[in-house]
Amino acid sequence: MTKSVLLIATACTLFIVASCNSKKEKKEEHTKFLITSPIKKDTSITKDYVCQIHSFKHIELRALEKGYLNEIHVDEGQMVKKGQKMFNIMPNIYEADLQKAKAEAKVAEIELQNTQLLADGNVVSENELSMAKANFDKANAEVSLAQTHLGFTNIRAPFDGIMDHLHVREGSLLDEGELLTTLSDNSKMWVYFNVPEAEYLDYIMSTDKDSKKEVQLLMANNKRFNQKGIVETIEGEFNNETGNIAFRATFPNPDQILRHGETGSVLMTIPFNDALIIPQKATFEILDKRYVFVLDNDNVVHQTEISVAAELPHLFVVSKGLQPKDRILVDGIRMVKNNEKIETLFAEPTEVMSKLAVYAE
Repeated sequence: MTKSVLLIATACTLFIVASCNSKKEKKEEHTKFLITSPIKKDTSITKDYVCQIHSFKHIELRALEKGYLNEIHVDEGQMVKKGQKMFNIMPNIYEADLQKAKAEAKVAEIELQNTQLLADGNVVSENELSMAKANFDKANAEVSLAQTHLGFTNIRAPFDGIMDHLHVREGSLLDEGELLTTLSDNSKMWVYFNVPEAEYLDYIMSTDKDSKKEVQLLMANNKRFNQKGIVETIEGEFNNETGNIAFRATFPNPDQILRHGETGSVLMTIPFNDALIIPQKATFEILDKRYVFVLDNDNVVHQTEISVAAELPHLFVVSKGLQPKDRILVDGIRMVKNNEKIETLFAEPTEVMSKLAVYAE
């Protein structure tokens, strides 16, 4: 009986010792934390900005004369050529006005000829001759005016473009200035996008004044437009309410894919020279500020605030707070405390970053 008790006690002791050793080994495994250093290299990021797409030319076509809309020669969405007839207002009244003006001009011409003969014979004074000439010029001006009014009854396309919605129909009684339709020249497009003040300053200070920045357009279907654009102008002042300033990029549109009023996103590539890059997983946030754990020579971790200049997939470009030779904690951020000494396992930055896409948290 005593021998059995001893055997059981020995077995329990061995089990407890084995359990303690197992826990100790497990603890030792978890106390080795992966660390690395920032990597310094040239890189670039692509920023996207919500944009509004406008035609290079977009105008309203309005009636220049009042009257009965006699004919519509085009349809909605139709491509038209410069000078092509689009609308016709009944010309009867304006044709009659022209005939009347021409008749009055003929009378003035005859009166001028008669006055000239009388003036040559010293029958009338020079003043009467001058008045006859003035009446003749006035009559000719009336003819030109009547011809202009008659010409306004034929409304033609001022440039090549695509017609929009019809606001009137045949038989409508038009007032002078009434909207007929809109016309858009989509051979190239003006794309407007708003840039925050800080990013505007980075752009304007880093860009060669004589070169124009190339951008791309991401359309509403999440596909890239097949033509590249050029940033040509920047507006003169910031919007006080948003703190943004408007950029304008011009895109060629040879296939007429883009239309006035579309939306999308402008993609702008911004280079970073000698950028300091760290894994995103090595950082944490407290009250909207971002931190990393930096290790000193004694492997004591210190909570250090950093400033992020840009974001890449799984990576941050750091503008402030770190040096290239700093050692930072990569894994186990939630398991350590500030000013705690830890055991570490160093990995080269290139090795750590090559695995980020595979092991991204």
